[in-house]
Amino acid sequence: MVTDAATSRPADGGVCVGGTDDAVRAREAVAVVPDPEVPVLTIDDLGVLRQVEVDDDGRVEVVITPTYSGCPAMDTIEADIRSALVRAGFGDVSVRRVLSPAWTTDWMSEEGKRKLLEYGIAPPTPRGSGPVSLALSVRCPQCGSMNTEELSRFGSTACKALWLCRECREPFDYFKAH
Repeated sequence: MVTDAATSRPADGGVCVGGTDDAVRAREAVAVVPDPEVPVLTIDDLGVLRQVEVDDDGRVEVVITPTYSGCPAMDTIEADIRSALVRAGFGDVSVRRVLSPAWTTDWMSEEGKRKLLEYGIAPPTPRGSGPVSLALSVRCPQCGSMNTEELSRFGSTACKALWLCRECREPFDYFKAH
C-alpha cells in the first residue's frame, strides 16, 4: 500500500511502504507509541506517524511530523520509536522529522478525537478551508454544555487552550485546531 502521506491521512493512519511482513510488523510496533504529553493518544492517533519503510536489508525508516516545529515531546517520541522497534527485533532504525507539509489536526484520527473526549480534553473542531475560524464556544467534555468560555489561549501544552464550563464550572483543555 502506497499513499501520498504528504497530502492526506490514509484510513489506517499512515503509510507502510513495502507490503512485507517486516514492514507491517514495524508499523504495528511504532503505531502504538504513546504521545508523552497526552498519553491516552498514540502517535498514530495524532497523525504524527507519517510513514514506516523497511528496505531489503532490514533497515527501518520512520517518518514523523511534529504537531508544531518546536514541540518538546519529539525527542522522547523518537527515543520511544527506536525502543519499540528494537523490542520488535529491528536493530537498524532511523527516524526522520518532516516539517512540510505542517501537521494539522485534520490528520488526527476519529478514534484519537474520541479518546481525547473520554480523557476530558475537548477535541479539535474541523478546520475546513479558508480563513481559520475563531472558536466562540467549545463543547464541555464533562457535561456536554456549549456554555463555555476561553480562559487562556494556552493550556497545559502549546497545543491546547484552557476553557471553563459555565454550567458544571469545570475547567478543561481544548485541543486547538491547527
